[in-house]
Amino acid sequence: MILVSACLLGLDCRYDGSALQADRRVTGIIDEVMIPVCPEQMGGLPTPRLPSEITEGDGNDVLDGISGVVNSAGLDVTVEFLKGARVALSIARIAGVTRAIMKERSPSCGVVHITRNRESIPGMGVAAALLKRAGIQVVSSDRIIEDYVRYHRHWK
Repeated sequence: MILVSACLLGLDCRYDGSALQADRRVTGIIDEVMIPVCPEQMGGLPTPRLPSEITEGDGNDVLDGISGVVNSAGLDVTVEFLKGARVALSIARIAGVTRAIMKERSPSCGVVHITRNRESIPGMGVAAALLKRAGIQVVSSDRIIEDYVRYHRHWK
C-alpha cells in the first residue's frame, strides 16, 4: 500500500475547490493499493479554502514550533495543518504504509518545493515533513511524473 495525495487521484480537495484530473502518469504506474489523503481537509479545513503558506522556513520548522501557516486573509491555520499531518501519519501507520507520493509545492504535501509569495521555493510541506520524520519514504509527484516520461518517452 502507498499513501497518495488525494488531489493526484482526481478527488475534489484542492484549496480552490477544483479537481485535478486523475494523473494517469501517477495512477498508471502504481500497481498497489493507493490510500488517498488530503491533510488540509483531514485537519478540518473546508474545500474550497483560502490558499495558505508557511510563514518562514518549511514544514520542519512548523513541526518544531519555529514557524506557522497562515492563509491569504492572515488567519493562522497552523493547528489545522498539524492536525492533518498527524491524521495522515496515523492512517499510514494503521495501513502499514512505508511510502507516499505527495503533491509538490503544497504547504502540506510539498516534498522538494513549497510555494511562498506565488513562487516555488525549496522546502517540505508540513505533512510530508512529518511522514519523512516517521521513516516513511516520501516521493514528489513531479519526480514520479518525470521518471514516467523518461521511461515512456518513446511513446510520444
